[in-house]
Amino acid sequence: MWYPRALLLLLVCALCLASFGCGGSGAPSPAVPATPIDPVKGILDAFEKSPIVALDEGDHGNDRGHAFRLSLLRDSRFSTVVNDIVVEFGSARHQALIDRFVSGEPVPADTLRRVWQDTTQPHDIWDGPIYGEFFEAVRQVNASLSPDRRLRVLLGDPPIEWENVHSRADHAKWFEQRDSFPAALIQREVLARNRRALLIYGSMHLVRHVIGINYSVSNELWAQPLVTLLERGPGQPDVFTVWANTFTEMNAIQPNVREWPQPSLALLRGTTLGAADFTDYYPFQTERGEIRNGEYVPVSSAEWRKLPMEQQFDAVLYLGASSTLIKSRVTPALCADSTYREMRRDRMRRSEMPPEMDGLTPHCNSVLKSGR
Repeated sequence: MWYPRALLLLLVCALCLASFGCGGSGAPSPAVPATPIDPVKGILDAFEKSPIVALDEGDHGNDRGHAFRLSLLRDSRFSTVVNDIVVEFGSARHQALIDRFVSGEPVPADTLRRVWQDTTQPHDIWDGPIYGEFFEAVRQVNASLSPDRRLRVLLGDPPIEWENVHSRADHAKWFEQRDSFPAALIQREVLARNRRALLIYGSMHLVRHVIGINYSVSNELWAQPLVTLLERGPGQPDVFTVWANTFTEMNAIQPNVREWPQPSLALLRGTTLGAADFTDYYPFQTERGEIRNGEYVPVSSAEWRKLPMEQQFDAVLYLGASSTLIKSRVTPALCADSTYREMRRDRMRRSEMPPEMDGLTPHCNSVLKSGR
């Protein structure tokens, strides 16, 4: 996913609150091996103490994460526990449209796909088939429910107006709201109405400590992603957070993980998996700094701090070996749609996205050349 350099820190969080099920600051317990539990039951049980359960999508577009979300959604217990589903992969500009669709009203396919194509992302990150399939699955579940139990999908991406985006600065004013907008949405539509929501977002929106500011505490709004804004907001609700391990192999931390059922959920507090450093799960090289007088100042690698994973997330979702995951990509039919491809090229130009971040062009060129 592409983010302007100045906005990278929007995706990570600066403060960990000591609360039930969250990474606290008390003395660590002796670590014991983590134990797998049924992931659907584990997530639904978490709603008993947390009005919001945040499920990391992991590496966006991975097939097993999508399969798990569908199994969770289709479980008969889900609609008895959850009221709303808040997703990153939909533009709030089309909230009325998705409300009609998931309630069973007819919506043309070309109109519906604007929900995930019109987000603040200028490229094709949400254009793989799995995202449309998710909304269709909600519609199907709702068809079997009484109107008072139907699930509502809340679109969490800011309602960007692409027709008014002509520069990187125009794009940035919307991009900067990618955590604050859904936080306000959840406060208004979920928490203030005493409802419960499953939150489906990328991992860096859900961390409690910001790796980019060296896990330090900051009151700067731009350094606080979604979970922090919620837990520090009105009522300070506990958010139960689940990391979907799609970047590394957990058996390198705890060898018997390779024997776990796929998928499995494991609580992190007091376990071997929880005691491991966050970078064991997120191995990407990330520039770090500190916020001094409201400004970001880089620090040397010698000053980089460590942080136990249990202070970032409450549980981890094991989907199998990360090396075997398959990503959902733009279909050959969509690649062949010249109007679609020009729309993406135009938005990448308007937002001044670096050309090297364009993965759609080589993907579609390869697909169309091979005929598959």
